[in-house]
Amino acid sequence: MKARVHVMLKDGVLDPQGEAVKHALLGLGFEGVGGVRQGKVIELDLAEGTSEDTVTEMCEKLLANTVIESYRVELL
Repeated sequence: MKARVHVMLKDGVLDPQGEAVKHALLGLGFEGVGGVRQGKVIELDLAEGTSEDTVTEMCEKLLANTVIESYRVELL
């Protein structure tokens, strides 16, 4: 069983990496880029029967800084 966790900075939290990507894209001639938010994707190989609640607990304790980040769990 696999799970994919998408972690992004919450709205309102400054994203300097996203801004750097935005400026680089504009510098390369890609017009129309209004904003960029950068995040991370974590793929987990899990034992069969691992619950979504367990993955959520992993996120809460380690995978996401819930003060400034939000996450979404996707079971595959």
